[in-house]
Amino acid sequence: MPSSRFRRVAVLVLEGAKPLDVGIPAQVFTTRASMPYEVRVCGAAPGLVTGGDGLSYHVAHGLEALEWADVVFVPGYRFPDREDPPGPVVAALVAAHERGARLAAISTGAFALAATGLLDGRRATTHWHYARALAARYPLVRVDENVLFVDEGSVLTSAGAASGIDLCLHMLRGELGVAASNHAARRLVAAPYRSGGQAQYVPRSVPEPLGERFAATREWALHRLGEPLSLESLARHAAVSPRTFSRRFAEDTGYTPMQWVTRARVDLARELLERSERSVEQIADEVGLGTGTNLRLHFQRVLGTTPSDYRRTFARGE
Repeated sequence: MPSSRFRRVAVLVLEGAKPLDVGIPAQVFTTRASMPYEVRVCGAAPGLVTGGDGLSYHVAHGLEALEWADVVFVPGYRFPDREDPPGPVVAALVAAHERGARLAAISTGAFALAATGLLDGRRATTHWHYARALAARYPLVRVDENVLFVDEGSVLTSAGAASGIDLCLHMLRGELGVAASNHAARRLVAAPYRSGGQAQYVPRSVPEPLGERFAATREWALHRLGEPLSLESLARHAAVSPRTFSRRFAEDTGYTPMQWVTRARVDLARELLERSERSVEQIADEVGLGTGTNLRLHFQRVLGTTPSDYRRTFARGE
C-alpha cells in the first residue's frame, strides 16, 4: 500500500510512561499488510525518556510527530496528579487537535489531555485508582470511573492498560470495519470486543472464580451463532443457574447474555457483509437472526445504519 494512504499514528511517551500503555497502540497499529498504519513513537524531544517500572525509552521523534499524525496516543505515566506535562507538550496536543487529529489517552494519559482543557465539559475516564484525583484536579471534566473507555469523537480516554486494547479495537472497528478489528484481536489473543460501558475491575473482597469458565462459554457461543442460543443453554454450558449466569455475565461483559449474543451476531453479519457477496437474507439466516428484516432492525439499533449502507462503506476494495 502506498505510504500516502497510511493512517499516521503518534505515540507520545512522557516521563514515567508505563511500558504496557506505550506498547499497546504501537503494536495494535503496527504497519502490516492488514493494517494501513504508520506509527511514530515520540517524546517532548528526541532521545532518552525515563519511564516507569525500571524501563526507559529511546524515541526517534520529538513533538513534530504530533504535527504529522492523524491520531495521537498518550500512554499512561507515573504520578500524573503531581504536576502538568511541560508547556510545549500541552501546546503541541492542542495544536494537533485543532488541526483535526484525534487524541486518545490510555489510563493516566487522561491527565495530559485534561491539562489541555480539551476534556472540559466532556465525559472521560482513567484508571480507577486515579479517577478521584483526576476529578479533583480538573473539576470541569465529567469523570466516569465506572467504564472501560469513553469516545467523545475527537478525544478518547480509557481506563487501565487492558482497556487500552479495547479502545484501540473500538477505533479500528470505526475506521476499518469489524473484520480488521477481529483480525487484530485474534493476533493479540484478545477479546474481540468489550463494551466501553463495562465497569472497571476494582478490588473486591470476594474473588470471582468463574471468569475463565464464562470466557469458555462465550467462545463456545461464538462458534454457534447460527444455532438457537438461549439463556438456559448458555448457563447450562457454564454449569451454573440462569440467574447466576445472567448476573455474572453482565459483570464480566457489560451486557446481558442475550444482548451479547445479538451483538455478536451483528458483528458476524458485519464481517460477512465486508467479505462476501451473500445477500442480506442469506447472512441473516447464517448468523442466527432469521430474516433480513430482523437483521436490518438490529443493525439500526446497534449501529444506526442499514446493512446495505454498511456494505457500501466497508466492502473489500473500497
